[in-house]
Amino acid sequence: MLKIQSENQVMTAELSGELDHHRCAVIRKKIDMLTEQERPRMLRLDFSGVQFMDSSGIGLVMGRYRQMSLIGGKLMVINIPPHLKNLFRLSGLGALGVLE
Repeated sequence: MLKIQSENQVMTAELSGELDHHRCAVIRKKIDMLTEQERPRMLRLDFSGVQFMDSSGIGLVMGRYRQMSLIGGKLMVINIPPHLKNLFRLSGLGALGVLE
């Protein structure tokens, strides 16, 4: 499931359920289409509803980081559940300054 809201140049994508290769591909297309159209200053990926994530979720974040950089925006990953914090930490995403 994906719910996207935009307000004041901030786009928030609320992710939920399981993030595997197939779901991440669908999510990526939707987010990319909307960010190209709206060109927000900030994209926030809200992981509060994510129950499972494999490495495709890390790829989703990395790709959105690159996309936002290309359009002059920033990315933040917010509301990371406790069961995913270690995966994010080990991925090295913290070095990019995108983790809340």
